[in-house]
Amino acid sequence: MTEKLLLFGGAIHEAGSVKARKASRYATSDWMEIEKQRGISVTSSVMQFDYQNHRINLLDTPGHHDFSEDTYRVLTAVDSALMVIDGAKGIEEQTKKLMKICSDRKIPVITFINKLDRECRSPLDLLDEIESVLGIRPVPRTWPAGSGKSFSGIYHIERGDFASFSHGVETMTWEQAPDRSDVQAWESKLSVGLTEGFLEQIELAEGVYEKMDAEKFLMGNLTPVFFGSALSNFGVEALLQEFCRLAPGPLPRHALERDVYPEEEQFSAFIFKIQANMDAKHRDRIAFARVCAGKFEKAMELYHVRKGKKMRAANTFQFMAAKRSQVEEAFAGDIIGLYDTGDFKIGDTLTEGEELSFLGIPHFAPEFFRKVILKSPLKSKQLRKGLEQLCEEGASQVFYPLHSNDIVIGVVGQLQFEVIQHRLENEYGVDAVFESSSYRMARWVKPKKGAENRYEKAVDDLSGSYDTTVSKDNEERLAILVSSDYALNKARERFSDLEFSDTSEIVSRHSH
Repeated sequence: MTEKLLLFGGAIHEAGSVKARKASRYATSDWMEIEKQRGISVTSSVMQFDYQNHRINLLDTPGHHDFSEDTYRVLTAVDSALMVIDGAKGIEEQTKKLMKICSDRKIPVITFINKLDRECRSPLDLLDEIESVLGIRPVPRTWPAGSGKSFSGIYHIERGDFASFSHGVETMTWEQAPDRSDVQAWESKLSVGLTEGFLEQIELAEGVYEKMDAEKFLMGNLTPVFFGSALSNFGVEALLQEFCRLAPGPLPRHALERDVYPEEEQFSAFIFKIQANMDAKHRDRIAFARVCAGKFEKAMELYHVRKGKKMRAANTFQFMAAKRSQVEEAFAGDIIGLYDTGDFKIGDTLTEGEELSFLGIPHFAPEFFRKVILKSPLKSKQLRKGLEQLCEEGASQVFYPLHSNDIVIGVVGQLQFEVIQHRLENEYGVDAVFESSSYRMARWVKPKKGAENRYEKAVDDLSGSYDTTVSKDNEERLAILVSSDYALNKARERFSDLEFSDTSEIVSRHSH
């Protein structure tokens, strides 16, 4: 889908296919070596293209649940989302979680039901599932005639056009559809036996589902639905045209101090993603910033709110996945990449001098834990640096228990261990093994309201308890590691002055 959107925007001239693992072409957005080997996306990519006088910043996120944390943070930087549903599988577990975040943040969502060139479930079934499982009302904008071997084309409900589909042909031409009463004309367009059911379904869809309402869409209450096959380039452009018509421009962003509006003159932005080693030759780090207001100009002086210092943004980029170009100017809604020598953390705010703290980007408690064992003790410095930098990207958490020399790494999904091991070896020259661990949960420790003066004593007592391991994370925040729900509940009972949180909010504040 990403490739075909870029194709229509003229950003690329030949679409790579994510399934062609051994081919010399890969999806433009899958630039990391391990992505090419595995044929999956493991990190978000940022791309920008123009289409019909609109500038679109496309943030392509991993679909695999093991890389969900990257996706959650990217959702803090977007103004609308495109939900892609497999027409055979329907709604997958990961989609439910992401839609919950979109719903909470009132992010408008456009839906594309994909893979119609394969055997799929009934479109009515899929629409019912969107409504019952995700709690958002679907509004079909196009309608498929069959699927798999019988897939014959797509009908545009609003325009009354039909585009015929031929397997292996990547062209799509809309023509005025025959009158519904002209069964013979429809039979000449559709696979044998499809006509009657197809015409009934269209009539039902027009009668049952509500009409498109731009205001309800922007509130996140309903989603326009398109059908097609991204692989065959079929139905994608109809979606892109509607997206440009309906999707909002840059929206206001909430800061602790006030709401920030895109039309303001003063520049402000926040860092939502950090990526180490995008260019393996230069071992560089890029901090991705979402521009919230004002105009960015190359080499302008910026105020780094958390550090309370001014800096000059000399090396700034815009991206086509791993390919980059120097950026001269950027506006609200744009994503820019800042060359990072270790100055930035996820959640940092940049302004022209104002003290602004954009509301926090979540860190989720890891669910899987391993101990890191270094094969060569001489590489301990490189290991720490590698873990620290990979941790700053937000995909993993590193914990250092206070009373041992262990290093414990925690992730949201098991596959992350493989990615981290691969990257430590290839990007930092560190050969390490990950041993299984008895830990099952991590919780960040804070004093409860009103118990701040008893915090240190409570933490001392907590450190002496046998079934909790008190640790510091990469940001020097206190956390406990426990092996069971029982141990966590016991800690909650015994240490009533402490709060044990499963998320740590990242808020960029001046250190004073």
